[in-house]
Parts: sequence; C-alpha cells; structure tokens
Amino acid sequence: MLIYKIFRSDEWATMQADGETLGAPVDLADGFVHFSTAEQARETAARHFSGETGLWLIAAETDAMDRLEWETSRGGAKFPHLYAPFRMAQVAWAKELPLGADGHAFPVKMT
Repeated sequence: MLIYKIFRSDEWATMQADGETLGAPVDLADGFVHFSTAEQARETAARHFSGETGLWLIAAETDAMDRLEWETSRGGAKFPHLYAPFRMAQVAWAKELPLGADGHAFPVKMT
C-alpha cells in the first residue's frame, strides 16, 4: 500500500542527499514522521501547506516500513505514523506538487 508525505523542496533535497530523514520540523517535534493516505493527502496539503510553493509529494511503500503505526488523529481518522527514519529505499516515487488556482494540483493517479 502507498502512503504519502509532503516535503518542502529543501527537506526533499536533504533526504535525497542523506538517504534518509527523521522528517520535517513538525515530525521532529512529534517524534514520528507524519504520512497521509491518498484520501487524506489533499486535506493535509490544504491544512498544513496552504499557499506554499516548492512542494513535493512523496509516495512510500508501507511493506518496506518496520515501525509504522496507524493512529487516530483529526476527526477520528487513522493516519500512518512512522517511528523510524524514512529511507530513500522506501520511496516509490516523488512528484512536484504545484500550487494552482484552487490549491495544490495532485496527480490524477496516486499509485
């Protein structure tokens, strides 16, 4: 199953250079790497990245993650949280997430 992480360009570049990351500042503060499902990713972008440019949508394969927990968050929905470094080997693909007139333009197929 694919889950999704939104990174700013500098965060994505650092992960690529280092081969892994403990996440963005919010992830470091919370002690885990925040992910979203395909159904949750648009709301995550609107809530936490509204109006931001230079974003990347990173798809990650859950089968490659050892310490992934599904935890209840906003509105009672379960969100995937990774309690380990997020490694490049877990990345299925990465695509720019441009800002359009109606918010961020997500890929039509997120598989």
